[in-house]
Amino acid sequence: MKRVFVHMLGMLALVLGSALVQAQEFPSKPINLVVTAAPGGSLDVLARLLADGMGKALKQRIIVQNIGGAGGTIGTLRVATAPHDGYTILINNLAFAIYPSLYRQLPFNVVTDFEPIGLIVDVPMTIVARKDLPAKDFKEMLGYIKTNKQKVTWANSGLGGSMYLCGLLFMNAIGTEVTSVAYKGGGPAMNDLSGGHVDFLCDSVSVTLSHIKAGNIKVYGVSSKNRVTSLPDVPTLGEVGLPSSEIVVWNGLWAPKGTPLAAIDKLSAALQQALASTLIKERFADFGSEPVAQDQATPEGLRLRLKSELDRWDPIIKKAGVYAD
Repeated sequence: MKRVFVHMLGMLALVLGSALVQAQEFPSKPINLVVTAAPGGSLDVLARLLADGMGKALKQRIIVQNIGGAGGTIGTLRVATAPHDGYTILINNLAFAIYPSLYRQLPFNVVTDFEPIGLIVDVPMTIVARKDLPAKDFKEMLGYIKTNKQKVTWANSGLGGSMYLCGLLFMNAIGTEVTSVAYKGGGPAMNDLSGGHVDFLCDSVSVTLSHIKAGNIKVYGVSSKNRVTSLPDVPTLGEVGLPSSEIVVWNGLWAPKGTPLAAIDKLSAALQQALASTLIKERFADFGSEPVAQDQATPEGLRLRLKSELDRWDPIIKKAGVYAD
């Protein structure tokens, strides 16, 4: 009996030791980073930048996987149902906080089905238009929309996405609805705007800046409280009398619920290290932003932001009366 007991203790020690080694060795293979949007959009741009920085910190490759559609819920569900081992993680933005209010039958719970890893950055958004729009400034643009509202088209990346939400706030603020044109992602929407096939869209400055500088599109306003350093002559929506339209695209990283704490800690530490790098700071500065503070690039920082955003957007979505099945 004693021999059996000793053997069981030995086996238990072996199992515990193996588990400890596995936790210490994480990551021992490439990590999949799911992006809930098509290539070329703002979230994709951020994901690829972050994958490089975190991959260097973890000494392991991070593979970006674009799984768009249904406002980002398809990719989000993929992560919610993935093995909770730390090798599948999710990057999403403020749309994550909209899902519970927007979808009547959501196949996951944003609070209980995910482990937060940390916040990444708050990115200002821009109101932009096709380059041949006749309006010279924001006042003229507003007049153009109100005069031509029946034929004005506003592109977005789908119901519930950050581009959609920015447009919703803007139209609510000016008391005018225009025709919404949904795409599978921000990249295709921007392509059509640059080609003059749609009139307006609202997207993060990380995507629009290069198009603005190249003269492919016109910019009329930024959605943040302060002006964007890379677009110093562009007024904020607050400056032109629309403070209720202020919105930034906050971005975060999540893992499936039940992911080991050791893996979450390593991922969060890698995120913090990446955000502290000169390269990422310079890239963020290019589009008028900067990484969040280190204490926000943590599970608790993201958990608190999500709660505050859930509280903010629920009444807005309900008032707008928009739902997705």
